[in-house]
Formats: sequence, structure tokens, C-alpha cells
Amino acid sequence: MAGALLRGVRRFPWLCNVLLYGGLFAAGDAAQQLLRRRGGHPPDWAQTRRVALVALAFHGNFSYVWLRALERALPGRRPPAVLGKVLCDQLLGAPVAVLAFYTGMSILQRKEDIFSDCKKKFWNTYKTGLMYWPFVQAQTTGCCVSSFTVDVYMCPTQTHLAALKDAFDTLDVSLKAKASEDGALHRQQELFQHVCCSNHGTALAEQLTKT
Repeated sequence: MAGALLRGVRRFPWLCNVLLYGGLFAAGDAAQQLLRRRGGHPPDWAQTRRVALVALAFHGNFSYVWLRALERALPGRRPPAVLGKVLCDQLLGAPVAVLAFYTGMSILQRKEDIFSDCKKKFWNTYKTGLMYWPFVQAQTTGCCVSSFTVDVYMCPTQTHLAALKDAFDTLDVSLKAKASEDGALHRQQELFQHVCCSNHGTALAEQLTKT
């Protein structure tokens, strides 16, 4: 069965990447909604659907095309190539992905000012991503071998798991404390998004391996 799955991935890499991104984004937001429920707040499943739609419509397609272009421009796993891909992704790809995420969510929420969330959250999200993603990307780009573009969560390390655990623990403690309940929840939701949704899945990993 694993062999059949791998053949399917190699045959339809674009489709698999888009579905993977949509699934990961939706799973991340679903986890956030479950934590909301633990804190006594009703989960917002419409939010999860919007997140999945943004990922399917933009992030999966953008990442697939963008990362293939990076691999063609800077092929290989030598340190200069890896460093170049990480820098290009953080300076060019990441801002586009963050802007698209907040703008897309605002459009789906039918906000009057679709750029309001970008103005409020862009720099915090981008700076948080800079403290985490470049190190993860450098590791996965240089070490992980894959037959298709994958999000870095597919190559988990202790760093990944520790960062995610810290985000969940911080959110859980705040919810239990219920200090300034609504304001605290809003701040912790933003922290969760900054850690888990900054960058395009957030995600610079390996491109199609040529057989």
C-alpha cells in the first residue's frame, strides 16, 4: 500500500501538495478550536473551513510553484544552496504567504477593510517566523529527502515538537487562569497562529527527486 501511495504522489505531485497544505492548515486550526472549547468557549468551525479554503486556494499552489522555482535556481543540498533557498524564502516567499493568509481570511469573513488584519498582525507574525522557521528550513532542506514538496511538519524534530508543545502549554495555562478572559484568549490565539501558521505552512523542504 505504501508503494502505491508513493507512486500516486510521484504521479500527481501538485495535487498531493495542495491537499497536504489544506489538511495541515485545517488540522492546526481545528486543534485551536478544541483548545477554545476546553477553555469554555464554543469552537468556531467556520474559521477552520476558512483556513482550509485559503490554504487550498493559495498556499498549496503558491508553495508548490515557488519551491520548485527555488530548487531550479539553487539546486542541490550544499550549504551555499541551502542558505540561498532559506534566505530567498524568508525575504520573498514568507511575506507573500503571510499577507495572503490574513487578506484571504478577511475576504472570507467579509470585512470592510480586508487589509486591517495585515496591518495589525503582519510584523508580529513575520518576526515570530524569523525566530523559528529559518533554522527548521535549513535542517529539512539539507537533510530530508522527499519525492514531493512537503511541509516541514512531515520531518518532525525535537525542535518542532518543543515549539508546538510550548504554544499549546501557553494557551492552555492562559485559558485555565481565565484572567481577562476574552482579551487573554485573543492574545493566545494570535500566539498560536504566529507559531503554527506563519510562513507558508508554513515550509521550505525538498522538491521532486529525479529518478
